Amino acid sequence: MFEHVRKRHRVFFVYIGGESPLKEKYIDAASELIVYTYFFSASEEVVPEYVTLKEMPAVLVFKDETYFVYDEYEDGDLSSWINRERFQNYLTVDGFLLYELGDTGKLVAIAVIDEKNTSVEHIRLKSVIQEVARDHRDEFHRDFQFGHMDGNDYINTLLMDELKIPTVVVLNTSNQQYFLLDRQIQSAEDLVQFIRSILDGTVEAQGGDSILQRLKRIAFDAKSTIVSIFKSSPIMGCFLFGLPLGVISVMCYGIYAADTDGGYIEVSKSELESPEPMDESGGQQEPRDGDCPVPAVPEPKDVSEKKKD
Repeated sequence: MFEHVRKRHRVFFVYIGGESPLKEKYIDAASELIVYTYFFSASEEVVPEYVTLKEMPAVLVFKDETYFVYDEYEDGDLSSWINRERFQNYLTVDGFLLYELGDTGKLVAIAVIDEKNTSVEHIRLKSVIQEVARDHRDEFHRDFQFGHMDGNDYINTLLMDELKIPTVVVLNTSNQQYFLLDRQIQSAEDLVQFIRSILDGTVEAQGGDSILQRLKRIAFDAKSTIVSIFKSSPIMGCFLFGLPLGVISVMCYGIYAADTDGGYIEVSKSELESPEPMDESGGQQEPRDGDCPVPAVPEPKDVSEKKKD
């Protein structure tokens, strides 16, 4: 049955031993994470001979043609350890998988290549990262996840820059930080030195999830969306952005024209045809006794008073 399970599942967890507090924790973790991976329990006799256990009971994960034993002192909480170890050491990475890897707390070392490109550089870089993932598994598997990604479109949105390929980028998917090497990786030793420098803190992380970085990301996403719309359908892009701009322009012109018309003074036709008699001095004559008083023409209002009315 063990051999049958190993052939069917690339990653699975096994509890070895009898009743114990560790088994209770294992059952709780299995109930929580059963949708992501596979859980079994077995006696010590079921375990293959190549498996060495220092103490019992124990929890093991079988993957990548090897196994790892849970150590409470080094690995911490059992559920967190299972969540970190539920992926194979090397994966073909896409955007959805990167989102899932964010919960593991591991750094993701990705060879960004073009799988349709059969040049030596693309093939060599993919083989280099596979070699490091295989030969340095014991050293890096607790902190790193390895893989390759076809194309740089998704990575560009994370880095907010055009990433030249082929290249290797290390992502911290939990806080959107990333690490880039300032030179081309020529061998597995170059990649190993780069990863070790990240672990000891000598390489400075870029990006992040600060407020400034979030604002930059919003602006970058908006720009990318607009560019992609115009590239895919220029006519539709002109309609989507031209129509709202045209409406706003007409509204602004209407408001401006309304303010300009408010400066004119209206004069009735009767006032133009029947001017008031003027005296010799050029002033307006005073009304005589017995004559009907002539109403005084009000002073024209200025623009501000007219607006107020």
